[in-house]
Amino acid sequence: MRVELSFGRGTLPVDLPDDVEVTVIRKPAMPVLPDPAAAVRAALAAPRHLPPLQHFAREHGSACILICDITRPVPNGLLLRPLVESLAAAGLPLDAITVLVATGLHRPNLGAELAELVGDPWVLRHVRVENHDARDDAQHEDLGLTPHGTPVKLDRRFTGAGVKIVTGLVEPHFMAGYSGGRKVIAPGIAHRDTITTFHSHRFMAHPLADNCVLEGNPLHREQLAIAALLGPVFCVNTVLDEHRNLSFVNAGELVASHQEAVDFTQRHARVPVARRFGTVVTSAAGYPLDKTYYQTVKGMVAPLSILAPGGTLVIASECSEGMGSPEYVEAQRRLVELGPEGFLRSLEPKRFADVDEWQTQMQVKPLRAGRVELYTTGLNDQARALTGVALADSVEQAVSRAVAASGDRAVAIIPEGPYVVPVHSPA
Repeated sequence: MRVELSFGRGTLPVDLPDDVEVTVIRKPAMPVLPDPAAAVRAALAAPRHLPPLQHFAREHGSACILICDITRPVPNGLLLRPLVESLAAAGLPLDAITVLVATGLHRPNLGAELAELVGDPWVLRHVRVENHDARDDAQHEDLGLTPHGTPVKLDRRFTGAGVKIVTGLVEPHFMAGYSGGRKVIAPGIAHRDTITTFHSHRFMAHPLADNCVLEGNPLHREQLAIAALLGPVFCVNTVLDEHRNLSFVNAGELVASHQEAVDFTQRHARVPVARRFGTVVTSAAGYPLDKTYYQTVKGMVAPLSILAPGGTLVIASECSEGMGSPEYVEAQRRLVELGPEGFLRSLEPKRFADVDEWQTQMQVKPLRAGRVELYTTGLNDQARALTGVALADSVEQAVSRAVAASGDRAVAIIPEGPYVVPVHSPA
């Protein structure tokens, strides 16, 4: 049997022998909006719990629009020009409108990559498009502390804007429950101190800091507390199907509109599965998420509910940009040197996490659950030694080893990776 895994900008064909019992796990069929541009315009004209953007913006002299960085396939080419034109129709001059890339602690998006991210040359010609820098102290406004003690420092270009707009993609997120909405603000445009506080061990180790969980999730709680300090925020939420078609779009007040998008996403992204498997094959969702090994960890965590104890998780990820940040490479070096349990113990005393070590902390979850094998084409020998997992010459080879080790010929395949969260639900 041949299956196609999301891989880079295309797919990776995997040929499995006929005597393997394959269960392919996908989202249920999602609606596709027949006219995406019209759907965006309709959402802006009829937002949830806020007046239409053109009316919402009339009393203000400036605007800042947040967009996710290159790691998220948000359809910015559909969203940004209608947003800018609505603001201009409300009387805002184009030079008073800023599009701000919510990079969190990721690297900036520049040049051709920025043009790809924005998706519309008209926007690049007519308004400022800039990157957030979480390490630039002077660029952030200190808004105090949340009730649970998280320092709130956010990019002044957003806090000082008369009209605050957030755009994003709502999908499962392995720490924050779901992406989009409040998450585009924090960590998106937060200072390093804010990010490294709520990405510290005490937050990451919480059992409800997990995929598809908002109720009781400490990250979600802190993100809502931070957003509440900003006054009205206009939010545009999108949901895509497996082929990156627009399936859902809405707009409105940040919390209510995001929750509506979460409710839609949850009906499709959480897939009940009746059994566990000794072998689970998945991906890192393809481009742009599988550009780095850092992001690949999300694909390792999402299917753990259906992995039999001690089973093998096989993941395919292109990793075309290598490992990720230098800080992440250092965290992985510590993981390899200390082992998973020693690495976790080293995190416990810290108030602030080291940059990007939270992703390594999350990798401990699959390492505790069983064996992880990685197929990749983008890592050199030095990087491969720092993955902390086994390396496979092919997915087929890894599956053959896993089936032989488990004695279970049933294999689960999740082509779309972490955008699908299988949940063990015995009949």
